[in-house]
Amino acid sequence: MAVVPDSAGLLAATRAIVGDVTEARFGVAVSGGPDSMALLDLAAGAFPGRTAAATVDHGLRPESASEAAMVGRWCGERSIPHTILHPATAVTGNVQNWARAQRYALLEDWRASSGIDWIMTAHHADDQLETMLMRLNRGAGVGGLAGVRARSGQVIRPLLGMRKAALLDYGRTHNLPFVSDPSNDDPRFDRAALRSVLEPVAWLDRAAAGRSAAALGEADAALQWTAEELAARHVSADGDGWVLDRTDLPRELLRRLLLLMLVRGAPLLVPRGESIDRALAMAGAGKKCSLGDWVLEGGVRWSLRPAPRRR
Repeated sequence: MAVVPDSAGLLAATRAIVGDVTEARFGVAVSGGPDSMALLDLAAGAFPGRTAAATVDHGLRPESASEAAMVGRWCGERSIPHTILHPATAVTGNVQNWARAQRYALLEDWRASSGIDWIMTAHHADDQLETMLMRLNRGAGVGGLAGVRARSGQVIRPLLGMRKAALLDYGRTHNLPFVSDPSNDDPRFDRAALRSVLEPVAWLDRAAAGRSAAALGEADAALQWTAEELAARHVSADGDGWVLDRTDLPRELLRRLLLLMLVRGAPLLVPRGESIDRALAMAGAGKKCSLGDWVLEGGVRWSLRPAPRRR
């Protein structure tokens, strides 16, 4: 049975994520699309007087300023505080990655300066399935296949159990204004191309995929907790490096322990999955392997040390 959006459902979903919401203030990230406009309307009903909205205008399309203004007008008619945020830096590198990083940084600054407890985003069940499949195609592990998390820091996503079609119907039924971002249908973007393929596949159960993602998220958290407990007992500083004195562990735990050692020694180093796989194989065979500017040496104990400087 399809889940129908309503403020009571949003309230229950939010409580399930953060617990007591009696006095909490919520900020809704609103692009002006149907999903985020539905979320804003639902949040205003669930948390009257405790909801604010923010729209990030990346300036990537000529229409973005008028779209942000449309959200502002709708909020003004309902006495919902609304803020338009602009990136302070120009586009660099991958446009979508830049936009995402800017968006979350701006929203966090707004949250902190406005006395807001939680930021809500309108990620839904269809987004979750798309994310899982994209990451599966890239060879992701447990953590990656957990998809979009219901909570990441102060950002929460209470609509992950909701279908996009239901949110669109809600917006139309409640006469909510909304806009459509053409990039959402642009096949040059991986997500848009995948979405067009998934759209007609009726047998795919988005809600079931969401439950799988949540289960994988819990498994990922349990594995990370176990790795951190093991690190407290078996990882120690050794000069300018680190030593792991227990290596008779399942490969996934060894992978996480190695990553913890790398975070301690080189927090800016983010090795690719293939690099970690190769390092684990070589260390397991008692060999040495380079990871950026660090050298991992295997054997009964594993050591991670800075690579010797080149002359």
